[in-house]
Amino acid sequence: MAKPKTIYACQTCGAQSPKWLGRCPECDAWNSYVEETNIEAKRSLLPETISMALPLAEIQSDEGHHIPTGIEEFDRVLGGGYVPGSMILIGGDPGIGKSTIMMQAFSRIASKGKKLLYISGEESASQIKLRADRMNVSEKSFYVVAENCLERVVEQIKKLKPDVIAIDSIQTIYTNDIQSAPGTVSQVRECAAKLLMLCKGSNIACFLVGHVTKEGAIAGPKVLEHMVDAVLYFEGERGHAYRILRTMKNRFGSTNEIGVFEMTGQGLMEVKNPSDIFLAERPHASAGSVVVSSLEGSRPVLLEIQALVSSSPLANPRRTSLGIDSQRVNLLVAVLEKIVGLQLYDHDIFVNVAGGIRITEPASDLGVMAAIASSFKNKPINHTTILIGEVGLTGEVRAVMGIEARLKEAQKMGFTKAVIPSSNLKSKFSSKLEVMGVTNVEACLELL
Repeated sequence: MAKPKTIYACQTCGAQSPKWLGRCPECDAWNSYVEETNIEAKRSLLPETISMALPLAEIQSDEGHHIPTGIEEFDRVLGGGYVPGSMILIGGDPGIGKSTIMMQAFSRIASKGKKLLYISGEESASQIKLRADRMNVSEKSFYVVAENCLERVVEQIKKLKPDVIAIDSIQTIYTNDIQSAPGTVSQVRECAAKLLMLCKGSNIACFLVGHVTKEGAIAGPKVLEHMVDAVLYFEGERGHAYRILRTMKNRFGSTNEIGVFEMTGQGLMEVKNPSDIFLAERPHASAGSVVVSSLEGSRPVLLEIQALVSSSPLANPRRTSLGIDSQRVNLLVAVLEKIVGLQLYDHDIFVNVAGGIRITEPASDLGVMAAIASSFKNKPINHTTILIGEVGLTGEVRAVMGIEARLKEAQKMGFTKAVIPSSNLKSKFSSKLEVMGVTNVEACLELL
């Protein structure tokens, strides 16, 4: 055995150094270096095999089919279901519902005759049984083991030969090949690599549950997200019952897809029509309230944007935004001041996306600016009008993609008018809405 060598590894990005550093030169994180003992890794848990080069036309692609889990919102995010031999990473804040969604998905898969193994490094088997009883999960092909040692986990997998496994969580698993604490960069990287080799070689689908840091990123090395086939993030505010499962990476489907769930006493319930839920309590004839259409992957979702503008006695007025990038809001406020001529420099501005969901695409720019102007002038916008469009720094309204899908969703929800970019009128689409095209922000505000 090689002599153990002491190194220091960054717990944020995985960078290594022969000596301790106060700040990581790779990711600029402070006090993130931890001492670890690096020894020569043992042989793989799988027998060595030699891969032969084959012509692309002769390679069979029948292993890439999706197997539905039985939860439509979960399958939407996965691209139709899980793929045998794939590794899927699910991250999210504590208590957001990661273990719950895995328990429910495993229950549905087990009901189809598949053999499943749920490996828990955080809870005992009796604790998992209590949660399963609360969620009415009692399938006989659903196996549970409470174990933290990777070598013993691999023995259980080889003995049971399941179709699907879940590791909850990867940060609690350790291997005896590395003399460092569970959850460190080297442990997470080595355990994930060995599980990946095992699952690919045995054609077992593997779900990894991962912790997140206070910044919202998956805890552990960034290489973990590169190794897996799909990365899913659970989002949601603690004060709201709704949870968003978002795809950040998927080798077998589209990215940026979302699944919407509602947390209840019996677990996570699917929300088949998110637009109806998010607009259920929208006030009518209220200044500062505007509805926009956000395209999440292939799904258009209608959301209410609320703005409140009030005079401020402070030398530096407050700019607060929830559910949308604050820097983006500041940019749009500057356009309203410079191009439109609204005097907002001495006003507090608060912007909120109702429902606890977060908007990431720029097609909501026009709605944000209309909501701010509506609150500033105290003039409500017609509650049957929807606004869609990206706004540039010179006040121009730019085209957005998926305009036909957005308008169909608005029509289904009972809207009668839509304000969209003029350049989107060139595309061929059919809609029963009264569609109005605008080229700049000033023209949009005049219509409203």
